[in-house]
Amino acid sequence: MKAKFLNVLTVCVVTLAVLSPELVVFGIIWERHIELLESQNLACEVSKTGVAIAATPQTENIPLPQTNTQTSEQNLVNKMLTVTEQYKLGTILQWFFLLTPICVGVGIIFYDRYLVYRAAVLKEQVEMLERLWQQSIEQ
Repeated sequence: MKAKFLNVLTVCVVTLAVLSPELVVFGIIWERHIELLESQNLACEVSKTGVAIAATPQTENIPLPQTNTQTSEQNLVNKMLTVTEQYKLGTILQWFFLLTPICVGVGIIFYDRYLVYRAAVLKEQVEMLERLWQQSIEQ
């Protein structure tokens, strides 16, 4: 039993050692990707508002309609929320991939300790029953 446990524990540690650098790189790349998406969204919004402003004739007496800027601001906020949600999802996946092997290893350790405990309790019960049996035979 201990050999199996040692093999499983070794596999978990090696898997964690192999996956740890990949998770760090994944985190760095994911952060860069989110920054790129944010900058592209901001550039797109600036270019859209710039085109809309340039397309309308500019006069001092006619104010620009506020509905276009308000809707573009709302779209920008919605896009930023989706980028933030994607970043949170990436962080959750990163921690999931990091903690899964650790939790499996800890679970195996606790289960092995539980089996040792149950074997010790069973052994004590058997010894107690054997003593009671010996006492009943002697009487």
